[in-house]
Amino acid sequence: MSLNPLPNIVQIERRQVDTAHIQQLDSAHYLHPFTDTHALAQRGARVITRGEGIYIWDSEGKKILDAMSGLWCVNIGYGRQELAQAAYLQMMELPYYNSFFNTTNVPAVKLATKLCALAPKVADRSFTHVFFSSSGSESNDTNIRMVRHYWASLGQPQRKVIIARHNGYHGSTIGGASLGGMKGMHEQGDLPIPGIAHIDQPYHLENALPGESEHDFGIRMARQLETKILDIGADKVAAFIGEPVQGAGGVIIPPASYWPEIQRIVDQYGILLISDEVICAFGRLGAWFAYEQMGYKPDLVTFAKGVTSGYMPLGGVLVGNRVADVIVNKGGDFNHGYTYSGHPVACQVALANLEWMEKERVVERVHEDIAPYLAQRFNALLSHPLVGEARTHGMMAGLVLMKNKATREMFPAELSVGMACRAHCFDNGLIMRAVGDRMIIAPPLVMTRQDIDTMMALILRCLDLTLAEAQAKAWC
Repeated sequence: MSLNPLPNIVQIERRQVDTAHIQQLDSAHYLHPFTDTHALAQRGARVITRGEGIYIWDSEGKKILDAMSGLWCVNIGYGRQELAQAAYLQMMELPYYNSFFNTTNVPAVKLATKLCALAPKVADRSFTHVFFSSSGSESNDTNIRMVRHYWASLGQPQRKVIIARHNGYHGSTIGGASLGGMKGMHEQGDLPIPGIAHIDQPYHLENALPGESEHDFGIRMARQLETKILDIGADKVAAFIGEPVQGAGGVIIPPASYWPEIQRIVDQYGILLISDEVICAFGRLGAWFAYEQMGYKPDLVTFAKGVTSGYMPLGGVLVGNRVADVIVNKGGDFNHGYTYSGHPVACQVALANLEWMEKERVVERVHEDIAPYLAQRFNALLSHPLVGEARTHGMMAGLVLMKNKATREMFPAELSVGMACRAHCFDNGLIMRAVGDRMIIAPPLVMTRQDIDTMMALILRCLDLTLAEAQAKAWC
C-alpha cells in the first residue's frame, strides 16, 4: 500500500479538555452502561483522556494504574502504535464491506485462519470455522441461534434449552443477559427468555458444605448439571455454557475437579459445550485459550475483548468440527448475521495484536513468570486484617473483605464496604473493581514485576484506608 505512514502518536498534540463542560454534556446526553444516571449526574463522570502502557490519565491530569485492563481487555497496554498503524492502513485501503452477498475480505479470512490455528485441538475436537460479531454479547446471541439451528438440522428441533450458571455473565443483550445468571439483570426486562435454565456457581466460599473439600465441592457442583438435565429431559437440552473462570461475577475460580466432571456429563447426555472465553482467552490465564488448561473440550468458544486488546470492537464464536460439519453440510442458510461481521479494520487490528503478542511471547511470559509472581504477591494479602480470601488464576485475582476473618463473618451488604474500598482506590491512583465485598483485578498482561510491586503497594494502601474507615465508622 503506497500510503503515508501514520504520524508517531507521541507527536500528536494532546487536546485540552474543559472537564466541567464535558461533564455537563455527559449528564445531558450520554446514558452510561450499568449506571444510575441520576446519581452520576450529581457527582460528574471522571473524564479519561489518554492512556500509555498500564496507566490512564483523566482530564485533571491524575495518573491511574489500570488494574482492570479497561474492561478485562487492554491486554497489551495502551498506546501501541503497531495497532494504530494497522487500523490506519486498512481504513485507507478498505475501511468496510459486508460479508453478506457471497463476499469476503482478506483480514477476516486471515484472522479466522489464525484463530483456528491458535485454538488447541483436544481429543477429537478441533476448531475449523469462525463466526464474527462485534462483541461478546452478540457472540453469545449467535451461540443461541447456532446451537438451536444445529439441533434442528439434525432433526431434533425440540432440543432448545441451554443451561448456564447463577452469577455467570454472558453479555447484556436479551439473549446474553438471559444466559447470564445475574439477578439484577433478570429483574429488568422479564428475563431470562424461555429456554434458558441455571444451576449454582462453583464458589466454594459461598456454597460449600461444612468441612467439604474443594475437590468434592467441585464434583457436587458439576453434578447439578446432570440433575438439571434430567429434570428438563435430556432430549430437550441443547447445550451448557460457562466461563472457565467467572469474571464479572467476582473472579470465581472453580476447583480443578469441576470442569472434567462437566465434560463427563455433557458427553454422557450428548449435549453441546460452550466455553465463554470473552475474558479468559488470549493470555489472560496464561494460555491462548483456557479450555485445554481447565481440562475440557468445548464445541463452541465465545471470544471478544483481548482479541484486539480492546483497540477495536470485535467478537466471535470459534466453531468446532462437530458443529461446523452439520452447519455447513446439513444446515442450508444460517439466517443470522451482523452488519459488522468480519469488519476488515477490526480484523486487521486483531491480526496486528496477535502478531505482536506472539513476537513478544506475551502468553508464555504470563504463564512462566508474571502470573506466578502476581500469585505470590497477591496471596500475601491474606495477612491483612480485612482480607479473608485472596486467590489468583493467571492474570485474574480476587480478594474478599471480611468483618471477622476468624469466624468468616462478612460485612452487612448495606454497608457497601467494597464500594468504599473502590473509592479509596480511585482516589489513590488505582482502578480495582468491587463485586459486593470482593475486590478484583485483571491487570494488563504486559506488566513487569516492578509494575506488580507498584500495584500491590497501592492495593495495600487502599486496604489500610478502608480498614481505617471501617474502624472509624464502627463497622468492625
